[in-house]
Amino acid sequence: MEALQDLKVLELGQLIAGPFAGRMLADFGADVIKIENVSGGDPLRRWRVMRGDSSLWWEVQSRNKRSVALDLHEEGDRELVRALAAEADLVIENFTPGRLEGWGLGWESLHRSNPGLVMLRISGYGQDGPYASRPGFGVVGEAMGGLRHLTGEPGRTPVRCGISIGDSLAAMHGLFGALAALRHAERTGEGQVVDVALYESVFNVTESLLPEYTEAGIVREATGSTLPGIAPTNAYRCGDEGLVLVAGNGDRIFRDLMRLIGREDLADDPALAHNDGRAERADELDAAIGEWTAGRSTEEALNALAEAKVPSGRVYTIADIAADPHYRARGMLVECETVGGASITLPGIVPRLSATPGRIRSPAPALGQHDDEIKGAASWPERGAGTAGVPGESP
Repeated sequence: MEALQDLKVLELGQLIAGPFAGRMLADFGADVIKIENVSGGDPLRRWRVMRGDSSLWWEVQSRNKRSVALDLHEEGDRELVRALAAEADLVIENFTPGRLEGWGLGWESLHRSNPGLVMLRISGYGQDGPYASRPGFGVVGEAMGGLRHLTGEPGRTPVRCGISIGDSLAAMHGLFGALAALRHAERTGEGQVVDVALYESVFNVTESLLPEYTEAGIVREATGSTLPGIAPTNAYRCGDEGLVLVAGNGDRIFRDLMRLIGREDLADDPALAHNDGRAERADELDAAIGEWTAGRSTEEALNALAEAKVPSGRVYTIADIAADPHYRARGMLVECETVGGASITLPGIVPRLSATPGRIRSPAPALGQHDDEIKGAASWPERGAGTAGVPGESP
């Protein structure tokens, strides 16, 4: 039994945000039919590192889905989409607002034939407002949402995160909204639109950024590896030039950390008992911790911090992740086969559910792989042979 095994999802989006939401639903058993452009399919098929005629990113993003290749400029193909949407629980799309309406596949049209339908719409700026018609990618949402301004070193050009974090945040917000709307539809029979904007998804995780400005006039700036107002938390250089990240900002944790580094005077200082006092003396605390780490190797420092139960770690590369026994023990590195039979290691299923865990049932499909079974039925068919488990599937 999988948590979402009865959920019928029609994915009309492409690239990152919408398909990422579809992938997570598929990981937990939803039947996700992905509609692709018959001419080349989802552009993600050819993004970044290629193996053969498919990108490795595609293998991650599209596992557990079924692919149907259509030309939505053709009325006959649009009619198939309408037929599938009439029986779907959820439609996911991330086109520029108005594109689906231009094809006669907008919310009003699909809702009339399926009143219980939920439509997840992910776009750069949302479905209304003065910027709604503008195209928007994740990087733009990260900038407008306030995140890009905070990244990097003070006084330098803000840097981007090395992944498409704006798209991923939008997908996560979309998943929450879609599942909430589906719960409502289950109770009432009435569907609705889930309107997710990339910039709003980023803005929603900016913590106290807004009230710090409106109530205190503070414009938070980039601060490198520190986080002003929370102390001590930073990256500290060790004697072997390695970096150790230490988060000693809990009251008990701070006292234990100071005792570990031989600074009982700081551990017992009443002015440092709570975070507000420590934040005022963050430079002093960083210097004390840095002096301690400088006299030890990275491994020695990490072992001592772990023994003292002080949250700490080092900066992982993907090579470190692939070699880490904890990742493997938790099922986060899953050996699978592609649709062409090649071996591939994919990220495992997140989050872990104790009673109804997700699993990798099938590899990312070839373009139009499921045309015959879906076009032939002209309705939502039962999942067929294409969704059997794959070698190395996660438990």
